[in-house]
Amino acid sequence: MTTIPAEQSLSFLERVHDVSVHSGPVPQPGPRQVLIEIAAVGICGSDVHYFDHGRIADFVVNAPLVLGHEASGTIRALGAEVTDRQVGQRVALEPQQTCGRCRQCLIGRYNLCPDVQFFATPPVHGAFAQYVVLDSHRAHPVPDSLSDEAAALIEPLSVGIWANKKAAVEPGDRVLVTGAGPVGLLCADVARSRGAWVAVSDTNAFRLQTAKVRGADLTVDAATGSLVDQVGEVDVVLECSGAPTAVKAAFAAAAPAARVVLVGMGAAEMELPVGLIQVRELWVTGTFRYANCYPAAIQLAASGTVDLDGLVSGRFGLDQVADALQAGRTDPKTLKPMVYPGR
Repeated sequence: MTTIPAEQSLSFLERVHDVSVHSGPVPQPGPRQVLIEIAAVGICGSDVHYFDHGRIADFVVNAPLVLGHEASGTIRALGAEVTDRQVGQRVALEPQQTCGRCRQCLIGRYNLCPDVQFFATPPVHGAFAQYVVLDSHRAHPVPDSLSDEAAALIEPLSVGIWANKKAAVEPGDRVLVTGAGPVGLLCADVARSRGAWVAVSDTNAFRLQTAKVRGADLTVDAATGSLVDQVGEVDVVLECSGAPTAVKAAFAAAAPAARVVLVGMGAAEMELPVGLIQVRELWVTGTFRYANCYPAAIQLAASGTVDLDGLVSGRFGLDQVADALQAGRTDPKTLKPMVYPGR
Protein backbone atom coordinates (compact mmCIF):
# COMPACT_ATOMS: atom_id res chain seq x y z
CA MET A 1 0.00 0.00 0.00
CA THR A 2 1.38 3.42 -1.01
CA THR A 3 1.87 5.91 1.79
CA ILE A 4 0.58 9.35 0.85
CA PRO A 5 2.80 12.15 2.16
CA ALA A 6 1.44 15.30 3.74
CA GLU A 7 3.60 17.57 1.56
CA GLN A 8 4.49 17.57 -2.12
CA SER A 9 6.64 19.50 -4.59
CA LEU A 10 5.06 21.76 -7.23
CA SER A 11 6.55 23.86 -10.04
CA PHE A 12 5.16 27.39 -10.17
CA LEU A 13 5.32 29.97 -12.92
CA GLU A 14 6.10 33.01 -10.75
CA ARG A 15 6.19 35.48 -13.63
CA VAL A 16 7.34 35.53 -17.25
CA HIS A 17 10.45 33.33 -17.67
CA ASP A 18 10.58 32.62 -13.93
CA VAL A 19 9.78 29.09 -12.71
CA SER A 20 10.57 27.67 -9.28
CA VAL A 21 9.75 24.61 -7.19
CA HIS A 22 7.98 24.98 -3.85
CA SER A 23 6.46 22.59 -1.36
CA GLY A 24 2.77 22.53 -0.56
CA PRO A 25 0.13 20.26 0.96
CA VAL A 26 -1.08 17.18 -0.85
CA PRO A 27 -4.73 17.89 -1.71
CA GLN A 28 -7.54 15.80 -0.26
CA PRO A 29 -10.10 14.41 -2.71
CA GLY A 30 -13.67 15.63 -2.43
CA PRO A 31 -16.56 13.16 -2.23
CA ARG A 32 -16.59 12.47 -5.99
CA GLN A 33 -12.90 13.02 -6.66
CA VAL A 34 -9.79 10.86 -6.76
CA LEU A 35 -6.25 11.69 -5.67
CA ILE A 36 -3.78 11.00 -8.47
CA GLU A 37 -0.03 10.65 -8.21
CA ILE A 38 1.26 12.24 -11.41
CA ALA A 39 3.55 10.10 -13.57
CA ALA A 40 4.19 12.19 -16.71
CA VAL A 41 3.14 15.56 -18.10
CA GLY A 42 3.59 16.79 -21.67
CA ILE A 43 4.62 20.34 -22.52
CA CYS A 44 1.90 22.06 -24.52
CA GLY A 45 2.23 25.19 -26.62
CA SER A 46 -0.08 26.95 -24.17
CA ASP A 47 2.39 26.25 -21.34
CA VAL A 48 5.17 27.81 -23.42
CA HIS A 49 2.97 30.81 -24.23
CA TYR A 50 2.22 31.45 -20.55
CA PHE A 51 5.94 31.09 -19.78
CA ASP A 52 6.89 33.60 -22.49
CA HIS A 53 4.02 36.10 -22.21
CA GLY A 54 2.18 35.52 -18.94
CA ARG A 55 -1.17 35.38 -20.68
CA ILE A 56 -3.22 33.87 -23.49
CA ALA A 57 -5.97 36.20 -24.72
CA ASP A 58 -8.02 37.10 -21.64
CA PHE A 59 -6.39 34.46 -19.42
CA VAL A 60 -3.73 36.33 -17.44
CA VAL A 61 -1.27 34.95 -14.89
CA ASN A 62 -1.75 37.36 -11.99
CA ALA A 63 -0.42 35.03 -9.28
CA PRO A 64 1.99 32.06 -9.20
CA LEU A 65 0.51 29.30 -11.35
CA VAL A 66 1.25 25.59 -11.69
CA LEU A 67 1.37 24.81 -15.43
CA GLY A 68 0.83 21.49 -17.22
CA HIS A 69 -2.37 19.80 -18.34
CA GLU A 70 -1.33 16.82 -20.51
CA ALA A 71 -0.99 14.29 -17.70
CA SER A 72 -1.13 10.68 -16.62
CA GLY A 73 -0.82 9.05 -13.23
CA THR A 74 -2.04 6.48 -10.73
CA ILE A 75 -5.02 6.76 -8.41
CA ARG A 76 -3.87 6.75 -4.79
CA ALA A 77 -7.06 7.62 -2.87
CA LEU A 78 -10.81 7.78 -3.47
CA GLY A 79 -13.41 10.27 -2.33
CA ALA A 80 -16.17 8.95 -0.09
CA GLU A 81 -18.73 8.63 -2.92
CA VAL A 82 -16.46 7.20 -5.63
CA THR A 83 -17.45 3.69 -6.73
CA ASP A 84 -16.34 3.66 -10.38
CA ARG A 85 -12.56 3.82 -9.84
CA GLN A 86 -10.02 1.85 -7.81
CA VAL A 87 -6.84 2.70 -5.96
CA GLY A 88 -3.88 1.64 -8.10
CA GLN A 89 -5.54 2.26 -11.46
CA ARG A 90 -3.40 3.99 -14.06
CA VAL A 91 -5.30 6.83 -15.68
CA ALA A 92 -5.16 9.54 -18.31
CA LEU A 93 -6.33 12.84 -16.86
CA GLU A 94 -9.00 14.80 -18.68
CA PRO A 95 -7.89 18.02 -17.01
CA GLN A 96 -11.10 19.88 -16.42
CA GLN A 97 -14.12 20.27 -14.21
CA THR A 98 -17.43 21.46 -15.62
CA CYS A 99 -20.71 22.36 -13.95
CA GLY A 100 -22.76 19.54 -15.53
CA ARG A 101 -25.92 21.67 -15.32
CA CYS A 102 -25.69 24.41 -17.94
CA ARG A 103 -27.17 24.07 -21.42
CA GLN A 104 -23.79 23.35 -23.02
CA CYS A 105 -23.03 20.55 -20.55
CA LEU A 106 -26.49 19.02 -20.86
CA ILE A 107 -26.32 18.78 -24.65
CA GLY A 108 -22.83 17.25 -24.60
CA ARG A 109 -20.71 20.31 -25.38
CA TYR A 110 -19.17 20.53 -21.94
CA ASN A 111 -16.00 22.01 -23.45
CA LEU A 112 -18.05 25.20 -23.84
CA CYS A 113 -19.28 25.25 -20.24
CA PRO A 114 -19.05 28.87 -19.05
CA ASP A 115 -17.91 27.68 -15.62
CA VAL A 116 -15.22 25.26 -16.80
CA GLN A 117 -12.13 24.98 -14.62
CA PHE A 118 -9.28 23.76 -16.80
CA PHE A 119 -5.85 22.76 -15.52
CA ALA A 120 -3.11 25.38 -15.98
CA THR A 121 -5.58 28.07 -17.04
CA PRO A 122 -5.47 30.99 -14.59
CA PRO A 123 -6.33 30.77 -11.78
CA VAL A 124 -6.60 26.95 -11.86
CA HIS A 125 -3.38 25.08 -11.07
CA GLY A 126 -2.14 22.35 -13.37
CA ALA A 127 -0.22 19.08 -13.17
CA PHE A 128 3.44 20.06 -12.71
CA ALA A 129 2.95 18.62 -9.24
CA GLN A 130 3.37 15.27 -7.56
CA TYR A 131 -0.33 14.94 -6.70
CA VAL A 132 -3.60 16.41 -7.97
CA VAL A 133 -7.28 15.78 -7.38
CA LEU A 134 -9.76 15.27 -10.21
CA ASP A 135 -13.40 14.29 -10.63
CA SER A 136 -13.43 10.51 -10.86
CA HIS A 137 -15.18 10.39 -14.23
CA ARG A 138 -12.41 12.56 -15.71
CA ALA A 139 -9.77 10.02 -14.65
CA HIS A 140 -9.86 7.58 -17.57
CA PRO A 141 -8.37 4.13 -16.95
CA VAL A 142 -5.73 3.09 -19.49
CA PRO A 143 -4.48 -0.39 -20.37
CA ASP A 144 -1.05 -1.58 -19.28
CA SER A 145 0.02 -1.56 -22.94
CA LEU A 146 0.11 2.25 -22.86
CA SER A 147 3.18 3.89 -21.36
CA ASP A 148 2.87 6.75 -18.89
CA GLU A 149 3.97 9.10 -21.68
CA ALA A 150 1.35 7.82 -24.11
CA ALA A 151 -1.34 8.06 -21.43
CA ALA A 152 -0.41 11.71 -20.87
CA LEU A 153 -0.65 12.40 -24.59
CA ILE A 154 -4.24 11.16 -24.75
CA GLU A 155 -5.02 14.83 -24.10
CA PRO A 156 -3.59 16.29 -27.36
CA LEU A 157 -4.83 13.23 -29.25
CA SER A 158 -8.32 14.16 -28.06
CA VAL A 159 -7.79 17.59 -29.62
CA GLY A 160 -7.06 15.84 -32.92
CA ILE A 161 -10.14 13.66 -32.64
CA TRP A 162 -12.36 16.66 -31.87
CA ALA A 163 -10.98 18.59 -34.86
CA ASN A 164 -11.71 15.67 -37.16
CA LYS A 165 -15.21 15.33 -35.74
CA LYS A 166 -15.86 19.02 -36.34
CA ALA A 167 -14.62 18.59 -39.92
CA ALA A 168 -16.73 15.44 -40.42
CA VAL A 169 -13.76 13.71 -42.06
CA GLU A 170 -14.88 10.70 -44.06
CA PRO A 171 -13.15 7.94 -46.08
CA GLY A 172 -11.88 9.31 -49.36
CA ASP A 173 -11.73 12.94 -48.24
CA ARG A 174 -8.70 14.97 -49.25
CA VAL A 175 -7.44 16.61 -46.06
CA LEU A 176 -4.81 19.32 -45.69
CA VAL A 177 -3.22 19.78 -42.25
CA THR A 178 -1.30 23.04 -41.96
CA GLY A 179 1.29 22.98 -39.17
CA ALA A 180 3.18 19.81 -38.25
CA GLY A 181 3.58 20.38 -34.53
CA PRO A 182 2.30 17.66 -32.18
CA VAL A 183 -1.38 18.63 -32.60
CA GLY A 184 -1.02 18.86 -36.38
CA LEU A 185 0.66 15.47 -36.53
CA LEU A 186 -2.09 13.96 -34.40
CA CYS A 187 -4.80 15.60 -36.51
CA ALA A 188 -3.17 13.98 -39.53
CA ASP A 189 -2.99 10.61 -37.77
CA VAL A 190 -6.67 10.72 -36.89
CA ALA A 191 -7.66 11.78 -40.41
CA ARG A 192 -5.75 8.82 -41.85
CA SER A 193 -7.44 6.49 -39.37
CA ARG A 194 -10.78 7.72 -40.77
CA GLY A 195 -9.76 6.74 -44.29
CA ALA A 196 -8.76 10.15 -45.64
CA TRP A 197 -5.92 11.11 -47.98
CA VAL A 198 -3.75 13.49 -45.96
CA ALA A 199 -1.30 16.23 -46.89
CA VAL A 200 0.73 18.05 -44.23
CA SER A 201 2.44 21.41 -44.64
CA ASP A 202 5.04 23.16 -42.51
CA THR A 203 8.37 24.96 -42.91
CA ASN A 204 10.31 22.72 -40.49
CA ALA A 205 12.05 19.95 -42.42
CA PHE A 206 12.26 17.61 -39.43
CA ARG A 207 8.56 17.92 -38.69
CA LEU A 208 7.68 17.30 -42.33
CA GLN A 209 9.86 14.19 -42.33
CA THR A 210 8.12 13.07 -39.13
CA ALA A 211 4.73 13.52 -40.80
CA LYS A 212 5.93 11.45 -43.75
CA VAL A 213 7.22 8.66 -41.51
CA ARG A 214 3.90 8.65 -39.64
CA GLY A 215 2.07 8.02 -42.90
CA ALA A 216 1.13 11.33 -44.50
CA ASP A 217 0.39 10.86 -48.20
CA LEU A 218 2.07 14.16 -49.08
CA THR A 219 4.28 16.60 -47.20
CA VAL A 220 4.79 20.16 -48.42
CA ASP A 221 7.25 22.86 -47.48
CA ALA A 222 4.98 25.88 -47.27
CA ALA A 223 7.91 28.21 -47.91
CA THR A 224 8.57 26.85 -51.40
CA GLY A 225 5.29 27.78 -53.09
CA SER A 226 1.54 28.10 -52.73
CA LEU A 227 -0.31 25.28 -51.04
CA VAL A 228 -2.95 25.03 -53.73
CA ASP A 229 -0.26 24.61 -56.40
CA GLN A 230 1.50 21.90 -54.42
CA VAL A 231 -1.48 20.08 -52.93
CA GLY A 232 -4.44 20.92 -55.14
CA GLU A 233 -7.91 21.57 -53.80
CA VAL A 234 -8.98 19.69 -50.68
CA ASP A 235 -12.25 18.76 -49.01
CA VAL A 236 -11.03 19.54 -45.48
CA VAL A 237 -8.53 21.98 -44.02
CA LEU A 238 -7.32 21.44 -40.46
CA GLU A 239 -5.38 24.62 -39.71
CA CYS A 240 -3.07 23.82 -36.80
CA SER A 241 -0.44 26.55 -36.94
CA GLY A 242 -2.43 29.64 -35.97
CA ALA A 243 -0.17 31.70 -38.24
CA PRO A 244 -2.10 34.28 -40.33
CA THR A 245 -0.05 33.50 -43.45
CA ALA A 246 -0.81 29.79 -43.11
CA VAL A 247 -4.51 30.46 -42.56
CA LYS A 248 -4.68 32.58 -45.72
CA ALA A 249 -2.82 29.97 -47.77
CA ALA A 250 -5.02 27.18 -46.47
CA PHE A 251 -8.24 28.92 -47.52
CA ALA A 252 -6.93 29.16 -51.08
CA ALA A 253 -6.66 25.35 -51.19
CA ALA A 254 -10.22 24.76 -49.95
CA ALA A 255 -12.45 23.27 -52.65
CA PRO A 256 -16.06 24.43 -53.03
CA ALA A 257 -18.11 23.37 -49.98
CA ALA A 258 -14.94 22.38 -48.11
CA ARG A 259 -14.84 22.31 -44.32
CA VAL A 260 -12.22 24.57 -42.72
CA VAL A 261 -11.47 23.97 -39.04
CA LEU A 262 -9.28 26.46 -37.18
CA VAL A 263 -7.41 24.42 -34.55
CA GLY A 264 -4.20 26.36 -33.88
CA MET A 265 -4.39 29.30 -31.49
CA GLY A 266 -2.70 32.32 -33.01
CA ALA A 267 -3.65 35.95 -33.15
CA ALA A 268 -6.87 36.88 -31.37
CA GLU A 269 -8.04 38.56 -34.57
CA MET A 270 -7.06 38.07 -38.21
CA GLU A 271 -8.46 38.73 -41.67
CA LEU A 272 -10.39 35.96 -43.40
CA PRO A 273 -11.18 35.83 -47.14
CA VAL A 274 -14.91 36.44 -46.80
CA GLY A 275 -15.44 36.70 -50.55
CA LEU A 276 -13.85 33.28 -51.08
CA ILE A 277 -15.86 31.81 -48.21
CA GLN A 278 -19.06 33.07 -49.82
CA VAL A 279 -18.48 32.11 -53.44
CA ARG A 280 -17.17 28.64 -52.53
CA GLU A 281 -19.74 28.14 -49.74
CA LEU A 282 -17.03 27.10 -47.31
CA TRP A 283 -17.90 25.84 -43.83
CA VAL A 284 -15.63 27.55 -41.30
CA THR A 285 -15.48 26.76 -37.58
CA GLY A 286 -13.14 26.89 -34.65
CA THR A 287 -12.36 24.30 -32.01
CA PHE A 288 -11.99 24.72 -28.27
CA ARG A 289 -10.40 21.72 -26.58
CA TYR A 290 -12.71 18.67 -26.91
CA ALA A 291 -15.69 16.83 -25.47
CA ASN A 292 -16.30 13.10 -25.03
CA CYS A 293 -13.11 12.15 -26.91
CA TYR A 294 -10.97 10.34 -24.32
CA PRO A 295 -12.43 6.82 -24.78
CA ALA A 296 -11.86 6.98 -28.55
CA ALA A 297 -8.36 8.42 -28.06
CA ILE A 298 -7.40 5.64 -25.64
CA GLN A 299 -8.70 3.04 -28.08
CA LEU A 300 -6.77 4.53 -31.00
CA ALA A 301 -3.55 4.63 -29.01
CA ALA A 302 -3.97 1.19 -27.44
CA SER A 303 -4.68 -0.40 -30.82
CA GLY A 304 -1.44 0.97 -32.24
CA THR A 305 -3.29 3.05 -34.82
CA VAL A 306 -1.70 6.24 -33.45
CA ASP A 307 1.87 6.25 -32.11
CA LEU A 308 2.10 8.58 -29.12
CA ASP A 309 5.44 7.43 -27.73
CA GLY A 310 7.09 8.51 -30.99
CA LEU A 311 6.30 12.14 -30.23
CA VAL A 312 8.34 12.24 -27.01
CA SER A 313 11.49 14.27 -27.62
CA GLY A 314 12.92 15.01 -24.17
CA ARG A 315 12.59 14.03 -20.52
CA PHE A 316 12.84 16.43 -17.57
CA GLY A 317 12.41 16.41 -13.80
CA LEU A 318 10.23 18.81 -11.86
CA ASP A 319 13.21 21.07 -11.18
CA GLN A 320 13.88 21.26 -14.94
CA VAL A 321 10.50 22.62 -16.04
CA ALA A 322 12.06 25.86 -17.32
CA ASP A 323 14.40 23.82 -19.54
CA ALA A 324 11.48 21.76 -20.81
CA LEU A 325 9.50 24.90 -21.64
CA GLN A 326 12.43 26.30 -23.64
CA ALA A 327 13.49 23.08 -25.39
CA GLY A 328 11.87 24.08 -28.67
CA ARG A 329 13.92 27.27 -28.89
CA THR A 330 17.24 25.51 -29.19
CA ASP A 331 16.31 22.23 -30.88
CA PRO A 332 14.23 22.27 -34.10
CA LYS A 333 13.60 18.55 -33.59
CA THR A 334 11.66 19.14 -30.39
CA LEU A 335 8.13 17.77 -30.51
CA LYS A 336 6.91 16.84 -27.04
CA PRO A 337 9.11 17.36 -23.98
CA MET A 338 7.87 15.39 -20.97
CA VAL A 339 8.09 16.31 -17.30
CA TYR A 340 8.17 13.65 -14.57
CA PRO A 341 7.14 15.21 -11.23
CA GLY A 342 8.13 12.15 -9.21
CA ARG A 343 11.74 12.13 -10.37
